[in-house]
Amino acid sequence: MPRRRFVLALLALLIPAALAGGAAAQEDIPWRHALSLIDTPKYPPDFSHFDYVNPDAPKGGLVRLSDVGGFDSLNPVLAIKGNPAPGIGLLNESLMKPSLDEVSTEYGLLAEAVRHPPDYSWVSYRLRPEARWHDGAPVTVEDVIWSFNVIKEVNPNTAAYYSHVTSVENTGEREVTFRFDQPNNRELPQIVGQLTVMPKHYWEGTDARGRKRDIRETTLEPPLGSGPYRIKSVTANRAIAYERVPDYWGKDLPVNIGQNNFDEIRYEVFLDETVQLQAFSGDQYDWRVESSAKNWATAYDFPAVRQGHVIKEEIPDVSRGIMQAFVVNLRRERFQDRRVRLALNYAFDFESMNRTVFFDQYKRDYSFFAGTELASSGPPSPAELAILETVRGQVPEEVFTRPYENPVAGTPARLRENLEKAIALFREAGWVLKGSRLVNEKTGQPFTIEYLFRDPNFERVILPYQQTLKRIGIELTPRFVDTSQYINRLQSFDFDMITFGWPQSLSPGNEQRFYWGSAAADMPGAANFAGIKDPAVDKLIERVIFATDRADLVAATKALDRVLLWNHFVIPQWYYGANRIARWDRFGRPDPLPRYSPGFPDIWWYDKEKAARIGRAPQ
Repeated sequence: MPRRRFVLALLALLIPAALAGGAAAQEDIPWRHALSLIDTPKYPPDFSHFDYVNPDAPKGGLVRLSDVGGFDSLNPVLAIKGNPAPGIGLLNESLMKPSLDEVSTEYGLLAEAVRHPPDYSWVSYRLRPEARWHDGAPVTVEDVIWSFNVIKEVNPNTAAYYSHVTSVENTGEREVTFRFDQPNNRELPQIVGQLTVMPKHYWEGTDARGRKRDIRETTLEPPLGSGPYRIKSVTANRAIAYERVPDYWGKDLPVNIGQNNFDEIRYEVFLDETVQLQAFSGDQYDWRVESSAKNWATAYDFPAVRQGHVIKEEIPDVSRGIMQAFVVNLRRERFQDRRVRLALNYAFDFESMNRTVFFDQYKRDYSFFAGTELASSGPPSPAELAILETVRGQVPEEVFTRPYENPVAGTPARLRENLEKAIALFREAGWVLKGSRLVNEKTGQPFTIEYLFRDPNFERVILPYQQTLKRIGIELTPRFVDTSQYINRLQSFDFDMITFGWPQSLSPGNEQRFYWGSAAADMPGAANFAGIKDPAVDKLIERVIFATDRADLVAATKALDRVLLWNHFVIPQWYYGANRIARWDRFGRPDPLPRYSPGFPDIWWYDKEKAARIGRAPQ
């Protein structure tokens, strides 16, 4: 037996006996219908449907969505090869399903019940007996175990996320148990509840030509799923359509009532975002989330908008925070000095850019959790100070006394002052101006930056920054690459500077290791693009993960936020705080929408009368 399998088998034998009386103690723990990190779940065990859905929503119609770039794989979990098709997640389901009007709360989907001990050292899920794959075969515990193991193998991101699971095993009729390497990590039961479950018998079988399938390879064969939709048609890099499964096993579950209302969900793929926007104005797809302030201000003056056939609206986004930033690669020696990174922030004139490029739509990112109660502000609270004291001497002293603030420009005079401060910081870090170039005082090496990007529209953002940096002797070279090359270079950390945004939930936890943890800095595919390796950050991440209650979590998160900010690991950019939505008016929706998501297309439906008023139905 291989060493790893032997160790897991041994753990499976030893751990149950060590847990407060062994298997008998596990059996004494009651089953529950939901999990929540915040409070008691809103919906009781006998709830009929979520409050935010229309349980009588009509079924039917087509919704057309879009994507940019292309796809070459229908493998739903493979991350190290290929580019998966948009919407591929419609095919498969997880053990639990989140509600959209609660924070970090999940209810049973493939699983009918869940239980865990008070110390969160393991979690068990009991599968629904009626859960079925589209070929009629039951969803089994073996499917769950196989999915967990194979996903860890083929998806490095998920492998890191599940790294604290020591074993997964069959512990009873339709019961699967995950055991963890440490107690009191409150998020782990919900993390494994989000596992994508796939059919073992399908992926270990053969295709129509008799060839053995391999989950470790890309494929364009429509895979088997258990979800509300299956693939109807596919043209690689062009389009994919999903059709609603009429005999879907879970259509009457409380977590699904009033949802999955469209007969068909179709994705059209476009070469770039400029073509994509033109296609929307030409009624080639129905729903657009606008990420460009310029487009939102200027690009929606076409006949369908003026006629009311296209609706523009802003839906507040209170479900997440975000840090979007210029990210410098700390693996490069010239970016490792904190003063250098602060100097680059002084050279960024956000206020002028916001006025001239963004139509004054954005706010400057001031936190790694901007827009949420988790964002640090003002002086640290007593609870934050108590946490920060555990890393005193390892973090900048400013975290104990001063709220973080970005440099402010916006006028020629202020920008000149900021650039003078930037030059002084560079000088302290060993970089001096010689003529028109900033060079290393000892080696004479010029300070250069290659900015890697894949969206041609972002060139209008980087060029003003390029011109400002040139004034202090820095040569910034924009490098536009296609999506495939961009992803490959990011995964191998082959860049000087990029723009990246880290979305944050209202209950941060284990993903923080993946964002900022030292172990993730050298992990291909990890989101620690900056390359942060900081013992104090690692310690504060663990403090967040093992927070004892909501107040403790908020204080620990704010402490982490302050340390990340005052180390100047990134040059903060901007955020908006709302979803800018443009849509062809062919759909109905619940009123009000759920607090934490627009819910499109899950809880919306096709409205025949609205579609008829527009004059032509989509084909």
